[in-house]
Amino acid sequence: MKTYWFVFCKSDLLLEKVDKESVEIPCRENSPTAIQPWQTVHEMPSLDGLPVKAYAIDRPVTQDEHMEMCGLRKTYYLLPFKHYLMAGKCQEILYWDQNTRFCGVCGGRMHLHTNISKRCEVCGKEIWPQLATAVICLIYRGDEVLMVRARNFRGDFYGLVAGFVETGETLEEAVQREIAEETGLKVKNIRYFGSQPWPYPSGLMVGYYAEYDSGDIHLQHSELSTGGWFHYLHLPTLPEPLSIARRLIDHWLLCGRKP
Repeated sequence: MKTYWFVFCKSDLLLEKVDKESVEIPCRENSPTAIQPWQTVHEMPSLDGLPVKAYAIDRPVTQDEHMEMCGLRKTYYLLPFKHYLMAGKCQEILYWDQNTRFCGVCGGRMHLHTNISKRCEVCGKEIWPQLATAVICLIYRGDEVLMVRARNFRGDFYGLVAGFVETGETLEEAVQREIAEETGLKVKNIRYFGSQPWPYPSGLMVGYYAEYDSGDIHLQHSELSTGGWFHYLHLPTLPEPLSIARRLIDHWLLCGRKP
């Protein structure tokens, strides 16, 4: 039976060339590369009514003229959206598998127990894939939006205030805390927008809108290199369309700056 094969070398995905301009996930009965006895092949949820399998390889495929390796982010622009989402899910499972080979309690070897759980062969401890939950917020003030550049950004684009949720706090509390820590501002009217898997790696981004309430900008320079208020007619370079940050901005613009 034909199967979708999601094959990763680190963060690069193996794609099959359809023609000079398009690629697709290999879909065939047999795996596109030889599978060694020590490699784990993960059974994933079906896609388009077909089975899905994922595994990792140690070296990129470079000698096959019908195949190419591609970074996961770039596949957003090359694959159908649901195939991109599945690629992210597969990458997260492979990342989890790579980083949970031994038990954190007794040091014993961990083995797959179900498709999404492992069990220690010594003490029996069970584990599941973990998500790092983060909030991201578009802060607006009339026709202006607060945009910032994080120190770890690659490229010249600006983004929105974001940060990880800490234990013992709600998502809305995390929004308020991150904004206060990174910008010194207070906000009001915090409203949920949507969420997005973010497999870079194993993240979940939860998007919010918030209205400026009070305070002057005092950037947390350990996290942010620059930032400020931008009028909607004079925005800086925006994040890529694949990000929830861009979706938040586009929706704010579409709704007349009143989300």
